[in-house]
Amino acid sequence: MDRKEFLSLVGISASSALIMSCVGCSKGSDNQSNQSSVNGPTGVDFTLDLSASANAALLSNGGYLATQGVLVAKTNAGAFIAVQQSCTHENYPLMYEGASQRFFCNNHGSAFSEKGVVLNSPANRNLTVYNTSVTGTTLKVYS
Repeated sequence: MDRKEFLSLVGISASSALIMSCVGCSKGSDNQSNQSSVNGPTGVDFTLDLSASANAALLSNGGYLATQGVLVAKTNAGAFIAVQQSCTHENYPLMYEGASQRFFCNNHGSAFSEKGVVLNSPANRNLTVYNTSVTGTTLKVYS
């Protein structure tokens, strides 16, 4: 193989690799899937038995659990709140920080108030917030 053939093969290989990497991460496809994945679930309507051991985290102020795409928390004041489980920035799971009275994403640092309002970017959309009501030991979470 002479020098001209070698350079031609290297150029074609490099071009192919570059094209494949660009096609695999096109912005158009990411934005479409990302937009649909950062919205909270719709039609939410479920109950949690607060006396069940699986829901024991909700017995303590500041405790929380995630179920059915919803993060349910008990505030330091003893009220129940519920928001979508995923961050509106890039769909990473949120956690509830009772001491700070906020929802937080460990991935990029977005934070949201207990009412779901953005406190820290990079998120720029509020969380979907769900209604809660308690009857005896049953907590209902609904849209």
